[in-house]
Amino acid sequence: MKKILFAAIALSVLTLACKNNSGDKKAELEKLKKQQSDLQGKIEKLEVDIAQADTSKKEEKVNTVSVTALAPQLFTSYIEVQGRVDADENVTISPESGGVISVINVKAGDEVTKGQVLAELDAKVIQQSIAEMQNALDLAITMYDKQKTLWDQKIGSEVQYITAKNQKENITRRISTMQQQLEMTRIKSPINGTVDEVFMKLGQMASPGMSAIRVVNFTNLKVKAEVPENYAAKVKKGDRAVILFPDINDSVMAPVSFSAKVISPLNRTFNVEVALDNNKDYHPNMIAILKIVDYSTKNAIVVPVGTIQHAEEGDFVFIDDSGKAKKTRVTTGKIYNDKAEIVSGLKEGDKLVTTGYQDLNAGEAIKY
Repeated sequence: MKKILFAAIALSVLTLACKNNSGDKKAELEKLKKQQSDLQGKIEKLEVDIAQADTSKKEEKVNTVSVTALAPQLFTSYIEVQGRVDADENVTISPESGGVISVINVKAGDEVTKGQVLAELDAKVIQQSIAEMQNALDLAITMYDKQKTLWDQKIGSEVQYITAKNQKENITRRISTMQQQLEMTRIKSPINGTVDEVFMKLGQMASPGMSAIRVVNFTNLKVKAEVPENYAAKVKKGDRAVILFPDINDSVMAPVSFSAKVISPLNRTFNVEVALDNNKDYHPNMIAILKIVDYSTKNAIVVPVGTIQHAEEGDFVFIDDSGKAKKTRVTTGKIYNDKAEIVSGLKEGDKLVTTGYQDLNAGEAIKY
């Protein structure tokens, strides 16, 4: 009986202990669940706050840019080469015979005409010889006239008449030769123009081929340049050209007056010439920049080359689309002087982003 009572008491104590232990765990579980719920609420609130903060930051990011409204304009590209001013009539005159320079009739800057005597060599010996021969000719003519009169009357011999005639003709030819020699002592201008430089001096011994006087016709100047052969099919007579003179800060427009058909085998270029008007500021051998028009269109959409960006899918630019950056693909045509013709992708009125486009992304807000 005692054993049974002891067992009953032990069972009751164990049952009571289990009940107490189970109740504590449930209470602890309920407590933890409540803490979990509170933490979850705080987490969700923080996530909402962070998301709102990020959204606020994104909305606050506005890119400052500059834009240009596009409008059709004239676009021209040029072939640009360096040339020089040249004169068709730029001559250095030399004596035709040797002798001492006795007379110089001109100085640098004088205007001269074709055939004008610019200088003379000492010709006293020739002049004296001509005078002597002229006396001999007068005598020969007198003798010929007498013999001819006699021969016409059938007086005298035919030999005497032929001898007198031959004497007169020989002396005449000799005088003509000596007069030509006299003319060779006179240095004449072969063109109308201006004396640019006098090389010789009085008393100096001159000889054929020696540079004596340079005469230039400044009314017949042109610009000559050598153009690379890859432009041979693009440059032709009549093309518009702009000529820049950097030394005198001047420029003129003129048509191409000559375009060579032969390519030089030495430097693979061909010659081009442009005639100039009569301007005293232009001088032979002056440097000139020749810009020949090779492409021109009146209604082109033109953008700075730097605004065009490159990607795998092609070239693109950014334009303003109601305050947002819009990425627009473009196709370029000719490019000259940091300007590019846009063949497709842009139209009149588009607002091109010209500064601040480097770090811009499509869809971002912009202001200017």
